[in-house]
Amino acid sequence: MSDPATTEERGIRFADLTTLRVGGPVDRLVTATTPAELVGLVREAEASGEPWMVLGGGSNLLVADDGFPGTVVRIATRGIDVLPGAEEGTVHLRVQAGENWDDLVAYTVEHGYSGLEALSGIPGSVGASPVQNIGAYGQELADVLVGIEFLDEGADEPRTMSADELGLGYRTSVLKQGLRGVVVSVELALHDTAAEREVLGEAVGRPVAYAQLAQALGVQLGDRVPVARVREAVLALRSGKGMVLDPGDADSVSAGSFFTNPIVTEHVARTLPGDAPRWYVEPDEPDEVIPLAELEAASPLDAFLAHQAELERAEQQATDATPGEPLVKLSAAWLIEHSGIRRGFALPGSRAGISTKHTLALTNRGGASAEEVAQLARFVQGRVQAEFGITLHPEPMLVGLEL
Repeated sequence: MSDPATTEERGIRFADLTTLRVGGPVDRLVTATTPAELVGLVREAEASGEPWMVLGGGSNLLVADDGFPGTVVRIATRGIDVLPGAEEGTVHLRVQAGENWDDLVAYTVEHGYSGLEALSGIPGSVGASPVQNIGAYGQELADVLVGIEFLDEGADEPRTMSADELGLGYRTSVLKQGLRGVVVSVELALHDTAAEREVLGEAVGRPVAYAQLAQALGVQLGDRVPVARVREAVLALRSGKGMVLDPGDADSVSAGSFFTNPIVTEHVARTLPGDAPRWYVEPDEPDEVIPLAELEAASPLDAFLAHQAELERAEQQATDATPGEPLVKLSAAWLIEHSGIRRGFALPGSRAGISTKHTLALTNRGGASAEEVAQLARFVQGRVQAEFGITLHPEPMLVGLEL
């Protein structure tokens, strides 16, 4: 049985627990505030024989209107431990899974640690970050992740998994692909800017690796600027797209980018119009956009080596590809817009709609149901498929729903 002090709630809805504000009832909600309590609650849920799932910040989750007929373990663990770096000029942080991701980024910027500043404003919890291998504006978690503490399904104690074991790729990992269990904590290796602070008086971060961010900062790609300036610029960019949670911004009532940028063979990419943005998914290709254009949904330049599952999806979309044919990443936002769907679009009578700021975000305009969000997603998929023969895949985790 769980500890008597464990918080247990009933009558809660996923609409109260997710950033999309949709989803039906939670049969039983329990909250873990310490790692030991997390392990205990998960083991109890497993032993019950009933369905169970874990919940972090609820920012990347779409749950059906019927809800979830089992136990939901909400992870609310806290703690950031500073550890010696393995190399000179580095610092390691061990962060509990329940910490808020953006609070962690703010902490690193405040203490002069570089490596996460371009990931500012991403909603959700730290424990969810390796599942998606979150990334934005030229940085991704894989760049700094050392490993995680992971509680396998059926295990009594967590084990350590290195970053190499996680199969990190573009918005994916073995955790997303089916490894069942719970992330207990995350260990990161960041650059300690103490030396720069001593000479320059401020924390200067890594070279800027994303064109849109460089433009916002007024610098060139490869320039190094203070981490606080990077964070400020990224928050402004994300806010302009409705991608920062804001009670006063209806466009932020979403799960962020709903679709991942598709990866296809070069043969498929060549069937698209000449102005369709595309990037080769090859580690030895030059870091440039083809064509060079203003992109709203471009991925970080260093995040193009996709997970094997993504490659398999690409191959399925081009069965006539020749062996060894290069793979290409496309812009999901461009495909959506050029299939005829514009910002602010909604199906007739639906309370779900495309963000007025960014075509990759599906939003709850007020009182939307999970099914209305799913219907909109299916419509977008259908339009892109009909227009370009490309299948878009959802980024959020779906519970009780299929697209």
